Amino acid sequence: MALAVGIRVSSRALPRPWALLQGATIRRTEPAAGGGDSARRFGTQRVLVEPDAAAGVAVMKFKNPPVNSLSLELLTEFIISLEKLENDKTFRGIILTSDCPRVFSAGLDLTEMCGKNPAHYAEYWKAVQELWLRLYLSNLVLIAAINGACPAGGCLISLTCDYRILADNPKYLMGLNETLLGIVAPFWFKDTFVNTIGHRASEQALQLGLLFRPAEALQVGLVDQVVPEDQVLSTALSVMARWMAIPDHARQLTKNMMRKTTVDRLVKQRDTDIQNFVSFISRDSIQKSLQMYLEKLKQKKG
Repeated sequence: MALAVGIRVSSRALPRPWALLQGATIRRTEPAAGGGDSARRFGTQRVLVEPDAAAGVAVMKFKNPPVNSLSLELLTEFIISLEKLENDKTFRGIILTSDCPRVFSAGLDLTEMCGKNPAHYAEYWKAVQELWLRLYLSNLVLIAAINGACPAGGCLISLTCDYRILADNPKYLMGLNETLLGIVAPFWFKDTFVNTIGHRASEQALQLGLLFRPAEALQVGLVDQVVPEDQVLSTALSVMARWMAIPDHARQLTKNMMRKTTVDRLVKQRDTDIQNFVSFISRDSIQKSLQMYLEKLKQKKG
């Protein structure tokens, strides 16, 4: 979003996203399938974690019904849970998936970007940045077990992972479709896309806001495997074993070498990126476009 900056909000003046949940508790729930302390679940209101300490793997599930929209609260709780796992040396890999039927994540929460003040837009965008930065260079093996529709921000999250597995259901579309809403994907969305499927395919897909069916997503390289819907998680666990067979230090250094240039570009321009987002999203024309789209969604639900 190469737009003139009209509203100044420093990212350093914003609270770190998890500061919003001071006093929030990580809740422990019932043991996961397989039982035992090593499989005891924990989580927050919108994120469920099913750890298997013996295997060194945790399954993180989005559970923000109905469509796992990436609200500020979900982003914050996700970062808290991710940080907890990264600080526990027991875990070497995470599988990201959904606890909501038929949707991985519908992407950014449009209500966070409509009808609010500039300070809120800046706070929200910094949380989106923070999640991407933490995922894209995570030392853990990240595998996306995509068990539902995966547009926009949901697609971005999956693209941060080291490996992507998509359920073979023609209704489960995947891609960055921001232009269809009159929104421009920021440069680091674009960079992640280009790193995954190449420049020409990204140029066409981003301009047209293309959403790919599973077979198309596999063909273009958005995902690494398409499997029957009931085999997504089991396949992710099998793939995880192959990735974890590689010595961590060698894999981590290689990942850093491949991705650091992309990350550094955002880190150097983080404040400017926030300013551009706030300026863009605050435009009357964009606000009207978002309001119209949200009204259409309400009518469909009605």
